[in-house]
Formats: sequence, structure tokens, C-alpha cells
Amino acid sequence: MSDEIRRSMPLFPMGIVQSLTDLSARQIRYYEQHQLVTPARSEGNRRLFSFNDVDRLLEIKALIEKGVNMAGIKQVLAISQQPENDKYDEKQVEEVRSELTDRELRRMLQQELFTAGRQGKMSLRQGEMSRFFH
Repeated sequence: MSDEIRRSMPLFPMGIVQSLTDLSARQIRYYEQHQLVTPARSEGNRRLFSFNDVDRLLEIKALIEKGVNMAGIKQVLAISQQPENDKYDEKQVEEVRSELTDRELRRMLQQELFTAGRQGKMSLRQGEMSRFFH
């Protein structure tokens, strides 16, 4: 049996989860209402939590203690559930952002260079910029 299967098996009743997380039953039900955690149900309709559910509740508790509101928690958890290849790497995002900025700057400078040449005006920047555009 794989580790992921073991971690997702519903094992713990509400009382044990309360002890493990130091959350009240009301808090846990509230997070369930907001679909932040989805425990399995027994035949008697009792909640059974897995290790993954307990980890999720501990993560929620830590975010609450940091002052994150419910909307923020939902966003954080949604991002953490995305597959690894769908996540944006901050370094890649910054590179694309700077690349676009450089591209826009280059276009503006090129436009200035051509405009200055048409009007017969010479600027100090024109001499410096002309080496970049052929």
C-alpha cells in the first residue's frame, strides 16, 4: 500500500482530530462548510478524518493565526492543490515581466529614434540608440 493511500484513509473521529489540532468541533465544521476540508462519513454519518485532513486543518489553523482571512485561506489552499507543472515559478514570472518591459522600452526608443530622424532633429540619445537598431 502506498504512502499516499495510507495518508488519505479516513481513520480519525472528530474527538481525536480536536485533540490533534487544538480546534473546536465548531471550527472544524465551519471549515467543512466552506469546503476547506472534506472528511469521509461513516455508515452512522459520523465524520472520519485522514492524515491529509488533519494536515489541512493544521495548515488552516496556522494561516488563521497569521491573520489570513477565509478568502485568503481559500486562495492559498487552491494554489497548493494545483499540479506542480501548473504552478507559476516566481522567477519565471519576473523574467517574463521584465522581458515585456524591455520589449516595450525597446519599441519606445526605436520609435523615438525614427521620429527624431524624420524631423531632422538630432538628440544625444539618437547616437547612443542607433547602435541597437539596424
